[in-house]
Amino acid sequence: MTLTAPPAPPVGAPAPASAPSRPRRRLATSGTAGRTLISAVDLQRHRRLYLALLGLTLVVFTLVFLFPLYWMVTSAVKSPVEYARSTPTFIPQSWHPETYATAWTNMRIAKYFTNTVLYATGGWLISLLVDVGVAYALSKLKPMFGRIVLGAMLASLMLPAAALLVPAYKTVVDLPLLHVNLLNTPWALWLPAAANAFNVYVLKRFFDQIPDDLLDAASIDGAGRLRQLWSIVLPLSRPVLGVTSIFIIVAMWKDFLWPLLVLQDPESQTLSVALARLANTSQVPPTEFMAGLAIASLPMIVVFLIFQRSIIGGLSAGSLKG
Repeated sequence: MTLTAPPAPPVGAPAPASAPSRPRRRLATSGTAGRTLISAVDLQRHRRLYLALLGLTLVVFTLVFLFPLYWMVTSAVKSPVEYARSTPTFIPQSWHPETYATAWTNMRIAKYFTNTVLYATGGWLISLLVDVGVAYALSKLKPMFGRIVLGAMLASLMLPAAALLVPAYKTVVDLPLLHVNLLNTPWALWLPAAANAFNVYVLKRFFDQIPDDLLDAASIDGAGRLRQLWSIVLPLSRPVLGVTSIFIIVAMWKDFLWPLLVLQDPESQTLSVALARLANTSQVPPTEFMAGLAIASLPMIVVFLIFQRSIIGGLSAGSLKG
C-alpha cells in the first residue's frame, strides 16, 4: 500500500484555514519572594486586627527606646526635692531649665567635652587609616596567608570585650619593642581602637565589589598600588567610608570602661568617665548629674538622626544583587 500526498491547491486559491491554536495555559507561579507569614487574603480579612497589632508594636518599641531619654531629660529640670521623692513624677511639677547651664559650669563639661572630641577625632583618623590599609591589602593585594589572617581577625570578634582588657592594658602600660607607657595619653585610646576587625571586614567586603579591571587599567597607565587606592578605590568607597566613620566616632564617644582604666588623670578623662567620677564624689546634685548625661548623649543622637540613611545605605552598598 502506497501513500500519496494530498493534491496541491490550485493556483490563486485561498490557503486553507489552519487549526485553531489552543490557548496557552499560564502556570501559576508562587515565587518565594512574595510569600509572607500572613497571606494576602487573610490580611484583607483581618486588616483591622493587623493594623491594631502593628500600631501596638510600634508604640511599645517607641516607649522602650525613648522613655529612658525622656526620663533623663525631664529629671534634669526637676527640683532636687521632687527628684528624691519615693513616688516618681513622670511630668515635672516644677521646671528648672537653668540646671543645664549650672551643670555645664560646675561640672566643667566644656573641658571634658573638648577632650572627648579630641579623642574621637584622632581615633577616627588613625582607625580609618589602619582599617582601610588592612582591608585594601586583604582584598586587592592578595597577600600570602591572607585568608588565615582574616579568619583570625574575625575569630577575635567572638571573644567578649572584657576578656581582652587585661592583655590590652598590659600592652599599653609597656608597649612592646618601644617600652613606652601610654597611660593618660591619647594613644592609649587611639591604638586599641585602630585594631577593629569588624570595620576591616566591612571595608573588605566593599572593596571586593570593585572590579579588578579598573585597577588593571590604572596599572597599565602607570599607577602604583597607593595611587590606585587614592584615586580609584577611595572615591568609589565613600558610602562605606561614611558608615565606618560613624561607627568609629560613636564607639569612641560612648566608650566608658577602657577610658576608665587608661585615663587615670582627671584632667585627661573623657566626658563619660568624668561624669561617673563626679557622681561618685557626691559633690554634684542628682539633677545636675542627669543634665550632664543629657548633654553628653546629645551629640551622638544628632549624628544618628542626620546620618541614619547613610548608615543603612552604606552597609547595603557592597551587597550583591541577585
